[in-house]
Amino acid sequence: MALDAHAAELIAGLQAQGMKAFAQMTVDEARAVVGTFTGLQAPPEPVARVADAHYVSGGTQIPLRIYVPDGPAPHPVVLYFHGGGFVAGDLDVVDEPARAVANGAGAVVVAATYRRAPEHRFPAAADDAAAALRWVADTVAEYGGDPGNVVVMGDSAGGNLAAVTALRARDAGGPHLRGQVLIYPVVDPNAEFLSRREFAEGYVIGAGDLDWFWSNYLSSPDDAQHPYAVPSRAASLEGLPPALVLTTENEVARDEAEAYAASLRQAGVDTEAIRFDGLIHGAFWMSGAVPRSSEMRTAVVEFVKGVTATAPVV
Repeated sequence: MALDAHAAELIAGLQAQGMKAFAQMTVDEARAVVGTFTGLQAPPEPVARVADAHYVSGGTQIPLRIYVPDGPAPHPVVLYFHGGGFVAGDLDVVDEPARAVANGAGAVVVAATYRRAPEHRFPAAADDAAAALRWVADTVAEYGGDPGNVVVMGDSAGGNLAAVTALRARDAGGPHLRGQVLIYPVVDPNAEFLSRREFAEGYVIGAGDLDWFWSNYLSSPDDAQHPYAVPSRAASLEGLPPALVLTTENEVARDEAEAYAASLRQAGVDTEAIRFDGLIHGAFWMSGAVPRSSEMRTAVVEFVKGVTATAPVV
């Protein structure tokens, strides 16, 4: 399918502004550029309540933000990890999509940040994500959330962390999860798929950019064999919660994400994979610039409503 007209216009605009590849930026430059994605978003929706809090991991207080929708409690819960290549991203850039999911799904959305690379390399972010889930299990009831009705979600690097958190929760025997939403997750730094070559340049995130993000995140090449860094390396994917894997047609990480979805399905995990033709990496954050991002939001909302609708099995 042809590149979505709005996505093509956005890419042309970024090129006209002389935007460098992420791999050519300093860490501070990359963080600043990712922060500008708020300018690509529609006005944020009001929710019933927004609260700032923190959880503790690695002896550090780490911020999170809680979005509470209208309606009677208890609400299902979505724990959302932002993207940004493990290097960039923060709570502000996911404020708008978090509000949309909270309202659409009638869920308490807990947006959690984490210690970022390269100052904090693997396993810091993965450890933080697991600690954030424990915080949800222990504390979200104070905000009207149901700790027994939780979905983990993330986009890009956050999608990796959501997948890893689901693995760790399974391995640890809890907290129990009702589902996992992986939005164009980056899965494996050593992935060799057609999309890595076909979309290596010119689509916001290139192959060299992915390599740069991973090089900042992993402490050594050996980390790429660890399932809590690269979830596809897990000895087994059996027993994981139902999964929704969203990919976009025009991006380097498409095939590795779809391969992970196939592996989940082969392991007996109830998995839905949806590719959005014409769209690009980052579209979930682009509600103002790329209207079809609403299709991705709708898919997330419907999945969350579906997996959290039934009472948990005791």
